[in-house]
Amino acid sequence: MSTNITVLHAKVRNTNGTPAARRVRAEGHLPAVAYGKEIAALAVSVDPKEMHKVLTSDHGKNSVVKLEVEGKSEILAMVKSFQVHPISRKLEHVDFIEVKLDREVDAEIPLVTTGKPVGLLKGGVLRQIYRTLPVRCTPDRIPVKVTVDVTALDLNGHVSVKDVAIGEGVTIRLSPEQTIVAVNAPEAEKEAAPGAPGAAPAAAAAKAAPAKDAKKK
Repeated sequence: MSTNITVLHAKVRNTNGTPAARRVRAEGHLPAVAYGKEIAALAVSVDPKEMHKVLTSDHGKNSVVKLEVEGKSEILAMVKSFQVHPISRKLEHVDFIEVKLDREVDAEIPLVTTGKPVGLLKGGVLRQIYRTLPVRCTPDRIPVKVTVDVTALDLNGHVSVKDVAIGEGVTIRLSPEQTIVAVNAPEAEKEAAPGAPGAAPAAAAAKAAPAKDAKKK
Protein backbone atom coordinates (compact mmCIF):
# COMPACT_ATOMS: atom_id res chain seq x y z
CA MET A 1 0.00 0.00 0.00
CA SER A 2 1.12 3.55 -0.52
CA THR A 3 0.05 7.02 0.44
CA ASN A 4 -0.53 9.69 -2.17
CA ILE A 5 1.35 12.85 -1.30
CA THR A 6 -0.72 16.03 -1.49
CA VAL A 7 1.01 19.30 -2.27
CA LEU A 8 0.04 22.27 -0.11
CA HIS A 9 1.29 25.75 -0.94
CA ALA A 10 2.23 27.70 2.16
CA LYS A 11 3.28 31.25 2.97
CA VAL A 12 5.56 32.26 5.82
CA ARG A 13 3.89 34.23 8.62
CA ASN A 14 6.14 36.89 10.09
CA THR A 15 4.11 37.40 13.24
CA ASN A 16 2.75 34.97 15.82
CA GLY A 17 0.11 35.15 18.51
CA THR A 18 -3.67 35.18 18.64
CA PRO A 19 -4.22 38.64 17.07
CA ALA A 20 -1.94 37.74 14.15
CA ALA A 21 -3.72 34.40 13.67
CA ARG A 22 -7.07 36.22 13.58
CA ARG A 23 -5.80 38.51 10.85
CA VAL A 24 -4.63 35.53 8.83
CA ARG A 25 -8.06 33.92 9.09
CA ALA A 26 -9.77 37.21 8.25
CA GLU A 27 -7.74 37.26 5.02
CA GLY A 28 -9.09 33.84 4.12
CA HIS A 29 -6.05 31.78 5.09
CA LEU A 30 -5.45 29.13 7.73
CA PRO A 31 -2.64 29.71 10.25
CA ALA A 32 -0.37 26.74 10.78
CA VAL A 33 2.97 25.72 12.23
CA ALA A 34 5.43 23.17 10.85
CA TYR A 35 8.14 21.69 13.04
CA GLY A 36 10.26 18.60 13.57
CA LYS A 37 13.46 17.19 15.00
CA GLU A 38 15.52 18.61 12.16
CA ILE A 39 13.70 21.90 11.53
CA ALA A 40 12.87 24.86 13.73
CA ALA A 41 9.21 25.75 14.20
CA LEU A 42 8.03 27.65 11.16
CA ALA A 43 4.82 29.73 11.21
CA VAL A 44 2.98 29.48 7.90
CA SER A 45 -0.49 29.84 6.40
CA VAL A 46 -2.24 27.46 4.00
CA ASP A 47 -5.46 27.38 2.00
CA PRO A 48 -8.27 26.23 4.36
CA LYS A 49 -10.18 24.57 1.50
CA GLU A 50 -7.16 22.51 0.47
CA MET A 51 -6.54 21.59 4.09
CA HIS A 52 -10.16 20.50 4.47
CA LYS A 53 -9.73 18.21 1.45
CA VAL A 54 -6.73 16.59 3.12
CA LEU A 55 -8.54 15.97 6.39
CA THR A 56 -11.63 14.55 4.67
CA SER A 57 -9.67 12.28 2.31
CA ASP A 58 -9.42 8.51 2.82
CA HIS A 59 -6.28 8.83 4.94
CA GLY A 60 -7.54 11.92 6.76
CA LYS A 61 -5.15 13.08 9.46
CA ASN A 62 -2.74 10.31 8.42
CA SER A 63 -2.23 11.89 5.00
CA VAL A 64 1.29 12.79 3.95
CA VAL A 65 1.57 16.32 2.57
CA LYS A 66 4.36 18.23 0.89
CA LEU A 67 4.46 21.81 2.12
CA GLU A 68 5.85 24.05 -0.60
CA VAL A 69 6.78 27.10 1.44
CA GLU A 70 7.52 30.30 -0.44
CA GLY A 71 11.18 31.15 -0.18
CA LYS A 72 11.90 27.96 1.78
CA SER A 73 12.67 24.34 0.99
CA GLU A 74 9.87 21.78 0.78
CA ILE A 75 8.74 20.06 3.97
CA LEU A 76 7.30 16.55 3.96
CA ALA A 77 4.85 16.39 6.84
CA MET A 78 1.77 14.92 8.47
CA VAL A 79 -0.91 16.58 10.57
CA LYS A 80 0.03 16.46 14.23
CA SER A 81 -3.12 18.21 15.45
CA PHE A 82 -5.75 20.69 14.35
CA GLN A 83 -8.28 23.00 15.95
CA VAL A 84 -11.82 23.82 14.83
CA HIS A 85 -14.18 26.57 15.94
CA PRO A 86 -16.62 25.18 18.58
CA ILE A 87 -19.67 26.62 16.79
CA SER A 88 -18.88 27.07 13.10
CA ARG A 89 -16.64 23.95 13.02
CA LYS A 90 -14.31 25.78 10.65
CA LEU A 91 -10.62 24.97 10.82
CA GLU A 92 -8.73 27.48 12.95
CA HIS A 93 -5.20 26.12 13.20
CA VAL A 94 -3.07 23.18 12.08
CA ASP A 95 0.18 21.77 13.43
CA PHE A 96 2.35 19.86 10.94
CA ILE A 97 5.10 17.48 12.01
CA GLU A 98 7.98 16.76 9.63
CA VAL A 99 8.30 13.11 8.51
CA LYS A 100 10.67 11.04 6.41
CA LEU A 101 9.48 8.24 4.14
CA ASP A 102 12.19 5.95 5.50
CA ARG A 103 11.40 6.58 9.18
CA GLU A 104 8.55 4.98 11.09
CA VAL A 105 5.79 7.05 12.67
CA ASP A 106 2.96 6.24 15.07
CA ALA A 107 -0.61 6.61 13.85
CA GLU A 108 -4.18 5.67 14.74
CA ILE A 109 -6.25 3.93 12.06
CA PRO A 110 -9.98 3.06 12.08
CA LEU A 111 -11.03 -0.50 12.93
CA VAL A 112 -14.10 -1.58 10.95
CA THR A 113 -16.09 -4.79 11.43
CA THR A 114 -18.05 -6.56 8.71
CA GLY A 115 -20.62 -9.36 8.85
CA LYS A 116 -23.18 -10.45 11.45
CA PRO A 117 -21.77 -12.74 14.15
CA VAL A 118 -23.54 -16.09 14.56
CA GLY A 119 -23.49 -15.41 18.31
CA LEU A 120 -25.99 -12.59 17.85
CA LEU A 121 -28.66 -15.12 16.83
CA LYS A 122 -28.17 -16.75 20.24
CA GLY A 123 -28.70 -13.53 22.16
CA GLY A 124 -25.10 -12.39 22.28
CA VAL A 125 -23.94 -8.79 22.00
CA LEU A 126 -21.13 -7.59 19.75
CA ARG A 127 -18.59 -5.47 21.63
CA GLN A 128 -16.04 -3.50 19.62
CA ILE A 129 -13.46 -2.68 22.25
CA TYR A 130 -11.24 -0.57 19.99
CA ARG A 131 -12.57 1.90 17.42
CA THR A 132 -9.06 2.72 16.23
CA LEU A 133 -5.83 0.75 16.37
CA PRO A 134 -2.42 2.26 17.19
CA VAL A 135 0.10 1.29 14.50
CA ARG A 136 3.73 1.97 13.66
CA CYS A 137 5.15 2.04 10.13
CA THR A 138 6.69 4.36 7.57
CA PRO A 139 4.34 7.16 6.43
CA ASP A 140 3.82 5.63 2.99
CA ARG A 141 2.51 2.37 4.49
CA ILE A 142 -0.17 3.70 6.83
CA PRO A 143 -3.39 1.77 6.07
CA VAL A 144 -6.61 3.67 5.41
CA LYS A 145 -8.36 1.27 7.81
CA VAL A 146 -8.31 -2.27 9.16
CA THR A 147 -11.32 -4.48 8.40
CA VAL A 148 -12.21 -7.51 10.52
CA ASP A 149 -14.86 -10.06 9.46
CA VAL A 150 -16.80 -11.08 12.59
CA THR A 151 -19.30 -13.40 10.88
CA ALA A 152 -17.87 -16.56 12.47
CA LEU A 153 -17.83 -15.22 16.04
CA ASP A 154 -20.00 -17.33 18.37
CA LEU A 155 -20.95 -16.64 21.97
CA ASN A 156 -17.86 -15.67 23.96
CA GLY A 157 -15.86 -15.58 20.74
CA HIS A 158 -13.35 -12.83 20.18
CA VAL A 159 -10.78 -11.38 17.82
CA SER A 160 -7.30 -10.63 19.15
CA VAL A 161 -4.57 -8.45 17.70
CA LYS A 162 -2.74 -11.57 16.50
CA ASP A 163 -5.77 -12.48 14.36
CA VAL A 164 -5.70 -9.21 12.40
CA ALA A 165 -4.33 -9.23 8.88
CA ILE A 166 -2.51 -5.98 8.26
CA GLY A 167 -0.14 -4.68 5.63
CA GLU A 168 3.52 -5.62 5.36
CA GLY A 169 5.76 -3.42 7.45
CA VAL A 170 2.90 -2.31 9.71
CA THR A 171 2.95 -3.18 13.42
CA ILE A 172 -0.02 -2.87 15.76
CA ARG A 173 1.22 -1.34 19.01
CA LEU A 174 -0.78 -3.62 21.30
CA SER A 175 -0.17 -7.01 22.87
CA PRO A 176 -0.83 -9.86 20.37
CA GLU A 177 -3.29 -11.32 22.91
CA GLN A 178 -5.25 -8.09 23.31
CA THR A 179 -8.95 -8.57 22.49
CA ILE A 180 -10.27 -5.94 20.09
CA VAL A 181 -13.73 -7.35 19.25
CA ALA A 182 -15.86 -9.86 21.18
CA VAL A 183 -19.33 -11.39 21.30
CA ASN A 184 -20.52 -11.45 24.90
CA ALA A 185 -22.97 -14.07 26.12
CA PRO A 186 -26.28 -12.75 27.56
CA GLU A 187 -25.20 -13.74 31.08
CA ALA A 188 -22.03 -11.66 30.78
CA GLU A 189 -24.05 -8.66 29.64
CA LYS A 190 -26.36 -8.95 32.66
CA GLU A 191 -23.39 -9.10 35.03
CA ALA A 192 -21.95 -5.99 33.44
CA ALA A 193 -25.20 -4.05 33.85
CA PRO A 194 -25.06 -1.07 36.27
CA GLY A 195 -25.66 -2.18 39.84
CA ALA A 196 -25.27 -5.88 39.09
CA PRO A 197 -22.71 -8.02 40.93
CA GLY A 198 -19.36 -7.73 39.21
CA ALA A 199 -20.43 -4.66 37.25
CA ALA A 200 -17.74 -2.40 38.69
CA PRO A 201 -14.75 -4.63 37.79
CA ALA A 202 -16.18 -5.28 34.32
CA ALA A 203 -16.79 -1.59 33.68
CA ALA A 204 -13.32 -0.69 34.92
CA ALA A 205 -11.71 -3.29 32.66
CA ALA A 206 -13.66 -2.12 29.65
CA LYS A 207 -12.82 1.50 30.35
CA ALA A 208 -9.11 1.00 30.95
CA ALA A 209 -8.04 -0.31 27.55
CA PRO A 210 -9.87 1.85 25.03
CA ALA A 211 -10.45 5.00 27.03
CA LYS A 212 -8.40 7.13 24.67
CA ASP A 213 -10.66 6.12 21.76
CA ALA A 214 -13.89 7.23 23.39
CA LYS A 215 -13.56 10.74 22.01
CA LYS A 216 -13.22 9.46 18.48
CA LYS A 217 -16.49 7.63 18.23
